[in-house]
Amino acid sequence: MMASLINRKQLKAETKAMLQSAQVSPKAMTALYLGITLVLNLLSSFSGGSGILSLFVSVLISLMSMVLTGGFILYCMAIRRGERAEFLTLFDGFSFAGKLIALHFVMYLFIMLWTMLFIVPGIIAAYRYRFAQYNLFENPGISVMEALNMSKKQTMGYKSQLFTLDLSYLGWALLATIPSGFETFHATYETLQFAGGFAGAQLTYSSLLPVWGWVLLSGAWSLFISLFFLPNYQCVELGYFEIAKSTSGIGSAPQQDSWSDPTPY
Repeated sequence: MMASLINRKQLKAETKAMLQSAQVSPKAMTALYLGITLVLNLLSSFSGGSGILSLFVSVLISLMSMVLTGGFILYCMAIRRGERAEFLTLFDGFSFAGKLIALHFVMYLFIMLWTMLFIVPGIIAAYRYRFAQYNLFENPGISVMEALNMSKKQTMGYKSQLFTLDLSYLGWALLATIPSGFETFHATYETLQFAGGFAGAQLTYSSLLPVWGWVLLSGAWSLFISLFFLPNYQCVELGYFEIAKSTSGIGSAPQQDSWSDPTPY
């Protein structure tokens, strides 16, 4: 079968209605997920320094955040299936954390290797493996390479549509990163000041807030903004995944829904 042209606007509208009928509040689940992530990032900021302990804590927290993200996706998958997912679903990813971490490691390695050739092949590779973790969530028994190969076949004809989907949420994503963007700007400014020989001549970002303060501000702001778009975005992308399974014949394929157009793309 050939790829379908997805009616993105209609899918978004139907997803919004689906989220409103969810038995466990999407906003509450998002707040729990990002709240725990914020606490983990604060712990990482307090570890400080550049020693081995700090590096270990940073890596450990990054891996935990990755697995929590998996739990949030499992919650969104349950919403799309019309199932009830409790708050404890957020921790379901820990049951196969090793395979999930291995999948992300291999996926990032492949993307990095393609990016070394040129930036465009790297972007294409990122979209090629976009559905890999979803395949693993649906069937934790498959191998990492099986999940990646399934994604390669499922995303054929959908990469540009996924890119357009991301662009449609770009405004929300940029809004959520305003504090961290401000921090990065001032950090760069401070570095340039130091390189120019007049470090400390003007007020810089480090004198405004400590590291943990920026982490708290950025995380709290991102959490607040994400309440309004993250569940919808994740569930809409899962809608793309369901259509990709249906048209590719790879994975468990649901019936064609009203938001897909059988027009070849």
